[in-house]
Amino acid sequence: MNNVIIRDFDIPANDFTMAGEASSNVRKILTQLGVSPPIVKRASIAMYEAEINAVIHGNGGKAHVEIDSSKVTIRISDEGPGIADLELAMQEGYSTAPDNIREMGFGAGMGLPNIKKHSDIMEVDTAVGKGTVVLITVYLSERT
Repeated sequence: MNNVIIRDFDIPANDFTMAGEASSNVRKILTQLGVSPPIVKRASIAMYEAEINAVIHGNGGKAHVEIDSSKVTIRISDEGPGIADLELAMQEGYSTAPDNIREMGFGAGMGLPNIKKHSDIMEVDTAVGKGTVVLITVYLSERT
């Protein structure tokens, strides 16, 4: 694969019927390209978690995905409130999701930890009042 595949997606705010559409599309592309199932799964989970965070916390956002011969790079950006304490937000189980979101089965505080666990590189750029950008890189070859 010499070409770079680029896809852009809108992530609607508070729309749980559309949540996961972008990551589902990327999973299909990676599968069609013949990427190994464990790597497809890792990329899909990392992207889904970031996508759900944008739906719940970020007033929606945008996903920009680039797939080349060695990696998939996923950039999820939102214009939400930002993350006040990133170190705290990285702890499993910490959540600022409201009760109505938790009642739907979301907001368990596993989003950022799961992104980190399933990506090779995760960068978070956030500022209170300015929003958040999560940059995820998953290499397309097996980790050794």
